Amino acid sequence: MTGDQRVEVKEKEMPGKAKKAAGKGKRGNELRRFPRIDERGAADFVSLQEIVLAARRNLTQELWDHLSGGSDSETTLLRNRQALDCLALRQRVLVNVAEIDITTTLLGQKLASPVFLAPVGGFLGMAHPEGACTVARAAVARGTTAFISTAAKPGIEQAAAAVREPLLFQLYVRSDRKWVEDILDLATAAGYRALCVCVDRNYYGRRERDIISRANVREGFGDPKYQMALNWDDLGWMKRRMGKPLILKGIATAEDARLAVEHGADVVYVSNHGGRQLDHARASIEVLPEVVEAVGGRAEVLFDGGVLRGTDVIKAIALGARAVGVGKLLGWALAAAGEAGIVRMLELMDIEIRTALGLMGVTSLAQLNPSWVRPAQPVRPASQTNGYPWFEEQNIKGSRR
Repeated sequence: MTGDQRVEVKEKEMPGKAKKAAGKGKRGNELRRFPRIDERGAADFVSLQEIVLAARRNLTQELWDHLSGGSDSETTLLRNRQALDCLALRQRVLVNVAEIDITTTLLGQKLASPVFLAPVGGFLGMAHPEGACTVARAAVARGTTAFISTAAKPGIEQAAAAVREPLLFQLYVRSDRKWVEDILDLATAAGYRALCVCVDRNYYGRRERDIISRANVREGFGDPKYQMALNWDDLGWMKRRMGKPLILKGIATAEDARLAVEHGADVVYVSNHGGRQLDHARASIEVLPEVVEAVGGRAEVLFDGGVLRGTDVIKAIALGARAVGVGKLLGWALAAAGEAGIVRMLELMDIEIRTALGLMGVTSLAQLNPSWVRPAQPVRPASQTNGYPWFEEQNIKGSRR
C-alpha cells in the first residue's frame, strides 16, 4: 500500500453479546481504516529508531496503544525492558572478527538469523490488508521463520500459501475438541511444520489502554472457557493429531518447564506475552536461566519479551535461548513500511547483532554462554521504547507541535 491509499473494511461480525457490546464503543459502528503505509521508504531507514518513528506517525493513537501497551499497571511490560537493561555485555579484544556467524537452528531448520517473528494476532489485520502474509514473506526473505497465530488475518491458510517455506502455527483454543482437531488438520494440510500452543492466556489480560479508549478489541471469536480449561493432558492428543513437533509458549517457571518436557514439548518458549497478560510478573529474561536449567537440553528454548535491539538478542542467546522473537518490533515495522519495513527491520537487527558480537570479540553465536553477561545498573528509566532515545526525543517534540 503506497502514498495516500487507504482501504476500508467493515468490522468483523461477532456473535451475540460481543457484537452488541462493541457497538457501545465510541467507534464501534465505524469503518476501520488501515494506516497509510508507504513501502517505498523502507530502504531509507538506517536505524530501528526511524522505523519506530514512522510507525508512530502512521498509527492512530488507539492502534499504537493496542500494539505497544501492556496489561493493568504495565509493570510486567516495563520489567521486561528494565531486566534487559540490568545486564551488561563483556568485551574481549584482539580477536579476529572478520567473519561472524549469526546462524542458528530451530527444530532442525537452519536460520540465517537468531531473530524470528513472534506470533502477533489481531493487530496484523488492523494494520495491513495482507496482515500475516506480509509477515510470512518477510521472514522467508530474510532466511528466518515466523509464527502465525489462529487470530492472524487474513488467515493461516493464506499466510502459508504466501511462501514456499513451512511456518510455525500457534493455536488459541476457541471451541471444543472437534474444533481443535479440525484446525490442526487445516494447519497440517497448509504445510505448517510445528504446533505452538499458547499456554499463558487462559484469561485475556486487562489491557487498559484498549479498555479506556473503548477500542473495539476482543480476545477473539468462540467461547473463552475452552482456553481457560486447557490443561497438561490436552497436549498429547494435540501433538498426535497434528503429527508435528510441539512448542509451548508462555512458560515462566522451572516447574512448568520440566512439566512441558515431560508432556512432550520439543520446544519450551519463554514468554510473558510481552507484558500483556499477568501484571507484576517476572521479566522474561529473568525467567530464562531457570528454564534453561530445568529443561537440561531435553528441548530447545526460545525467548521473547521486550526485545528492541540486537544487544537484547545477544543477552538472551548467552543465557541459553536458541533464537529470539520480536513482537512489538514486528508490529512497528509493519506499520512503518509494510512487508518491506519488516524485511528492513530484520536486516538492521542482524547488523546490530554482528556489530555487537564483533566488538565483544565473539565470532559465532555458539560461543555465547552466561559468562558473557554481568549484572549492571540501568542508565535510563524503563519504558516501552527506552531502547530508542532519539525516537523518544522526536516523539516528544512532535507532541509539542
